[in-house]
Amino acid sequence: MAIKVMIVDDSMFMRKMLRDILTEEGYEITAEASDGEEAVAKYRESLPDLVTLDIVMPNKGGIEALQEIMAYDAAARVVMCSAIGQEALTTAAAEAGAKAFILKPFNPELVTRVLREVVQG
Repeated sequence: MAIKVMIVDDSMFMRKMLRDILTEEGYEITAEASDGEEAVAKYRESLPDLVTLDIVMPNKGGIEALQEIMAYDAAARVVMCSAIGQEALTTAAAEAGAKAFILKPFNPELVTRVLREVVQG
């Protein structure tokens, strides 16, 4: 049975890149969102096994969305994605419950390895 993933990124290009990497690896993309507000709503609708969540987005940022997702489902598995390696943001995301981090631009091997590790616990 395929692992259900929700991809959240304000960049359509980045969502497509992740979707291509993940579908090739056998993951099922059940939802996509372009900002934090949409991410929280779609998480509640689709209850994915795994979420890739951009940190910097309009309307509601990734850390705030992560906090709301974790408040809704403490067992949520969320991997943060960011082009910025800012310590403060990654620390805040880890404290809010992020399971791992992936830096952009995406390296397909690294993405699949990190997600596999998160899924396996």
